[in-house]
Amino acid sequence: MNKSIRIKKGLDLRLVGGIDSGAPRSVYTPKVLAVVPDDFRGFVAKLEVKEGDSVKAGDPVMRDKSHEEVKLTSPVSGRVSAIVRGARRKIERVVIEADGNNEAITFDVKSASNAEGLRSLLAASGLWACLRQRPYDIIPNPDATLRDIFVTGFDSAPLAPELSAGIDAQHARSGAKALTLLTDGNVYICQRASSAINFDGIDRVVAVDVEGPHPAGNVGVQIANVKPVNKDEIVMTLDVVTLARIGQLLATGRVPYSTTVALTGSEVATPQLIDTIIGADLAPMLEGKLSDTPHKRIISGNVLTGWKVEPDGFLRFPYRHITVIPEGDDVADFLGWASLSPKKMSVNRSFPGHFLFRKRFAPDARILGGKRAMIMSGEYDRVFPMDILPEYLLKAIISRNIEQMEQLGIYEVAPEDFALAEYVDSSKLELQKIVEEGLEYLRKELN
Repeated sequence: MNKSIRIKKGLDLRLVGGIDSGAPRSVYTPKVLAVVPDDFRGFVAKLEVKEGDSVKAGDPVMRDKSHEEVKLTSPVSGRVSAIVRGARRKIERVVIEADGNNEAITFDVKSASNAEGLRSLLAASGLWACLRQRPYDIIPNPDATLRDIFVTGFDSAPLAPELSAGIDAQHARSGAKALTLLTDGNVYICQRASSAINFDGIDRVVAVDVEGPHPAGNVGVQIANVKPVNKDEIVMTLDVVTLARIGQLLATGRVPYSTTVALTGSEVATPQLIDTIIGADLAPMLEGKLSDTPHKRIISGNVLTGWKVEPDGFLRFPYRHITVIPEGDDVADFLGWASLSPKKMSVNRSFPGHFLFRKRFAPDARILGGKRAMIMSGEYDRVFPMDILPEYLLKAIISRNIEQMEQLGIYEVAPEDFALAEYVDSSKLELQKIVEEGLEYLRKELN
């Protein structure tokens, strides 16, 4: 069974430094890796190891205090070299030195023939932590009743790599078939028609062809246009890379921790693909691959939703994209934010860059403007392809009005759904942070 949807609202940012069909490919085997609990929203970490412990790939490193069966596991065999804590002794990361032996534990997959067994396997292997749910955009409760499951098969974010490239189609099919055990509803696979994996013949797996600009690749947008989430319903979400990992785990008994990372951005000498391990350290990976200009911003992820990381930082979830752009703190433009330079990217018709349809831009990380009160101009609506009034929802979140938040669609959204609105926002507000804090407030109040 196939469906198709077309997203009309949105915006594709034309940036320098993308991956083309002839992009080079390299391999990086990290010696130091990190498991970062902040990558997994809703996970309250409790240590399973201490400094100096030896671990194998797949051994638990942390568990969730609320659901102790949900684990974060080591991506390599080696030694726990550091447990880094922040304010109030919060666990920021567990650092592991790889020993190069590639020892890994093998999970018993025979029990995964039913829903309970599959949930237990995914929780113990660390793959459950890679899943999300709507509402709240957190790791799902392993005991939750799932209405449906949505899998996004492409990433429409700026400079993002093609997710289906390098994916083993048979593993993806096996993963999709297994996920049907977790829900009485459907497993929706949302893909671009040009790069679709064939899921025909699998009962209750529905392929959805998606067209349109970013944020068409956001799973929240796909849910809203296929089957929106209502109050008291839970929908689980994941990407096709995680889907293939589930299939490979079921086939081999081992969790695949390898990943392909797209290194992109205007400050990258040669945009390329890098085969590495999730959680890898960035400094050796990026050595010799960036331009000589100073003041760079390294982002683990894309420019709209990624994590800002230090040069000696680590690859962050979802482990598939690194973007490097100018920081901009050493630039002084004539007229500042009002500069009419054609090198300036803008969605506003007041600037020349808006009319250069074929030009690709190299923006820096500056905000270019000051924060001010929200302007009810409808500018969010032009890039927000969901049946929601974003400005009114944001005001309800800011005022902590739970009733209005529910009526205006809070259960359907995640912070990433507001990333493009944040980019075009003339008020320079941190919309993603507002939504994240609102979802966390709502979850604590209602649970």
